Amino acid sequence: MTNGIAVFLLVLIGAALAYDGLANDWQAFTFSLRKFVDLTEYLAFWR
Repeated sequence: MTNGIAVFLLVLIGAALAYDGLANDWQAFTFSLRKFVDLTEYLAFWR
């Protein structure tokens, strides 16, 4: 991954988070974070 691609992805993720915070009151980020926590708990069970 080149530096240009990394910067582009960082800006894209930052813009998506900013839009979610302003327009959706962090609903998509909260949902994704909860699903990630569920996934890590599920994977820890199979460890």
